[in-house]
Amino acid sequence: MIEFELKNYRAADTLYLWWLANPAAPRLIGELRMARSLKGVSLVYAPGWLKSGFALSEDLPLVAGEFFPKEKETAAGAVDDARPDRWGERVIRFLDKPPRLAVLDYLFFAGDERFGALGVSVFADQYLARATGPLPKLADVAEMEMLVQQILAGQPVEEKKRRLITPGTTLGGARPKALLNLERHQWVLKFRDLDEPFDTPMVEHATMTLAVHAGIRVAQTRPVKVARGHAVAVRRFDRDAGMRKHALSANVALKAAGEVLGYPELAQLLRRRGITGGARHLKQMHELFRRMVFNILVDNTDDHEKNHALLMADTGEYDLSPAFDVVPSGQSLGYQQMRVGADAHDSTLENALSECGQFGLKRREAIEQIKLVCDAVAQWKEHFKRTGVSERDIETLVGQIDRPFLLDQRQTYR
Repeated sequence: MIEFELKNYRAADTLYLWWLANPAAPRLIGELRMARSLKGVSLVYAPGWLKSGFALSEDLPLVAGEFFPKEKETAAGAVDDARPDRWGERVIRFLDKPPRLAVLDYLFFAGDERFGALGVSVFADQYLARATGPLPKLADVAEMEMLVQQILAGQPVEEKKRRLITPGTTLGGARPKALLNLERHQWVLKFRDLDEPFDTPMVEHATMTLAVHAGIRVAQTRPVKVARGHAVAVRRFDRDAGMRKHALSANVALKAAGEVLGYPELAQLLRRRGITGGARHLKQMHELFRRMVFNILVDNTDDHEKNHALLMADTGEYDLSPAFDVVPSGQSLGYQQMRVGADAHDSTLENALSECGQFGLKRREAIEQIKLVCDAVAQWKEHFKRTGVSERDIETLVGQIDRPFLLDQRQTYR
């Protein structure tokens, strides 16, 4: 892969989208255009992709024509997931200082290691991505943390050190983060923000590993000691043995299907588009129900639609990704970001049960699933302590996870 020197970049109204499932053999997907009236980005498939490609998302069918974004300041369909996250945009604005701050430019500045298997190039005849240099390693973590603090404080960063802080690789979030080469695999390293009330990275690691006891598949995590507590490394699930996986956020997938942003709707999307072999889609619908219940009980109210993802198989079927960004929000909101059931977003187990049929579960079966999750969450303090969460942070979290609103619900179904 040839990289494009940033100094040669000039803001343009057209860039090119490439398919990078096999990075050694990139394929042109089509043309990205500035959609000025929407302040967004449209897509036009290339003739070659129309002949032998596939629809990147349901709202980007494999037909000729220009596809426009449905909302302002976004990109069309699956292309929107190729944008940097909020932290990435912050880094780009601060370090790169683009001549303009258009969605099209953010797509370019995100670089080659963005989420999923899409790439953005300045040319249609060869894939030339924004150059970022080699990924940092574990030995660089202390310096990476210092650079994050500099960015948060608005202090300048040396040119030669900028490669240590990549523009942003995940589906959505403002938490400081960077990429890390760890054990010959890419990991996302997430740091603690300045105003967080507890060691969030360590708590995230503890929560993710607790979720395993609730029958939930999670992205692999490991805590990394830094000056300000910990960072948490999260192994990328959109990379495998040098190959890249096409991935869609629930945000893009549900909007493409014309659905409300909710857990029941995501379950039905898995019923319709999920991998049917071995009834995998049904198993994942049940797991999604457990994830919803787990998020309710651990007070993870930041469970928005960009914190759920689908991986696309070669058959075009969807595979629910491992869970990620699962951590108590510490806000005691009483409602989830994704719709739960008949009572909309309310964080109650009765609300979760109200539409259990959408997950392929009868009420009796759904209650059994809830009991499994309740039993796991009931052990959260012991698990967090074993995992390395401090006593002070555990006491802080008791006020959220064990407050009567959630504790009473948990005890009702045990």
